[in-house]
Amino acid sequence: MRDIANRFIENPLLSPSDIPPSREGLEITCLLNPGVFQFQNKTWLAVRVAERPKQIENIISFPILTASGTIQIIEILKDHPELIATDARVINYQGIDYLTTLSHIRLLCSEDGKHFYEPEDYPHLVGEGILETFGIEDCRVSLIEGKYYLTFTSVSDNGVGVGLRTTTDWKNFQKHGMIFPAHNKDCAIFEEKINGLFYALHRPSSVDIGGNYIWIASSPDGIHWGNHKCIVKTRKKLWDSKRVGAGASPIKTEKGWLEIYHGANEFHQYCLGAFLMDLKNPSKVISRTEEPIMFPKTDYELSGFFGNVVFTNGHIVEPDGDTLTVYYGASDEFVCGATFSIKEILSLLKDI
Repeated sequence: MRDIANRFIENPLLSPSDIPPSREGLEITCLLNPGVFQFQNKTWLAVRVAERPKQIENIISFPILTASGTIQIIEILKDHPELIATDARVINYQGIDYLTTLSHIRLLCSEDGKHFYEPEDYPHLVGEGILETFGIEDCRVSLIEGKYYLTFTSVSDNGVGVGLRTTTDWKNFQKHGMIFPAHNKDCAIFEEKINGLFYALHRPSSVDIGGNYIWIASSPDGIHWGNHKCIVKTRKKLWDSKRVGAGASPIKTEKGWLEIYHGANEFHQYCLGAFLMDLKNPSKVISRTEEPIMFPKTDYELSGFFGNVVFTNGHIVEPDGDTLTVYYGASDEFVCGATFSIKEILSLLKDI
């Protein structure tokens, strides 16, 4: 495999110790998969912050949000006969799945795109209501006609779906509820209407028939979605054999809509690849990379809360039109950055 990412020498850009917890009694375990946008001449990250109580011997403890918005701490003995805790991210207790951490979204900004800080007077974006009691995760940001569209994963014991909020100033938000019901995630809205319609990539999931594939949908208003079509599937014996999902908003090029996506294999190794969609009919996939364009290879990508992972849902196309700055999560613990050449990515695509 050939990795064409030019990683920042400053990586990791952000680690859990760089940001204070949201409240007393919690500690930040992971920083993950930021959405990316430009606002007020700065680069901003909408970082997923995962928290939990400090762990003590022989007990697993984790927070959940109640429907009223308060945090409840659940404690379980590690040797409880009805506990399954073989995954660092999810446990099963008395037949119910729980996340080991509670995630919210934190806003950080930078003048140079490499050194980020948390400005004052900007809110934390937190879960609200019965569909977000396990938190909100992996925000993707699309700027469409002067309005920012924030899609994110809403998690609760009801399932995992896609929530939407919109804003123009990042201080006041309009909430639109769940736009793709469970089980769905990895939603990236195109930053330009096509034939008068909004388009979005998303990923419904099935544990029986079907799989973890990338779909496309269209909408008249960005809120109500239909005309769903499966466009990218997993590939047996390749790096994306078990699941695929969209990254950030597709990039408009002369050759088509370029999408950076993630794929995982049976060993839970997450890599990045790319595919190209037709400019006028994005439900038509023209080409796709056979090999990943980025795979875990540095210490901070191989080891962490959940190692062997590179995962992105945010990028910026630089003014030269070719440099793509990708911000990504490494090992489900660190926020990092890398640059790519769009022309180089296009040269690696193979016709379908």
